[in-house]
Amino acid sequence: MGGFALGSSFQFSKRSLKNLRGVHPDLVTVMYRALECTTVDFVIIEGLRTVERQRKLVTEGASTTMNSRHLTGHAVDIVPLIGGKVRWDWPLYEVLAVAVKKAASELEVMIKWGGDWTTFKDGPHFELDRNYYK
Repeated sequence: MGGFALGSSFQFSKRSLKNLRGVHPDLVTVMYRALECTTVDFVIIEGLRTVERQRKLVTEGASTTMNSRHLTGHAVDIVPLIGGKVRWDWPLYEVLAVAVKKAASELEVMIKWGGDWTTFKDGPHFELDRNYYK
């Protein structure tokens, strides 16, 4: 299912469930709650990464660090689905960020959104705050 709806009608796809494997349980819980809160469907495109995958992303310029929270299961990347298709429009990421931040606040889980970074804005990226999760 893709597109706009009133929250809890969305369910994670097999792809999302696979990409949640190895992700910290607190972040998994936030993603499930965010899916209930959101008005925009989304898919989890990445969770836990290998060092090889991270190195490739740095080489391609899609990441700037080999110290990624993805390497430890403390980060996920999500993308909006509209009509079953992935979209890259920035305003949709802002809508998703509201849902994820709301979920994290309700669950008292400290997160950071890549879209709030001052350099290398990363709309799909959400990670557990390093100050609270080592």
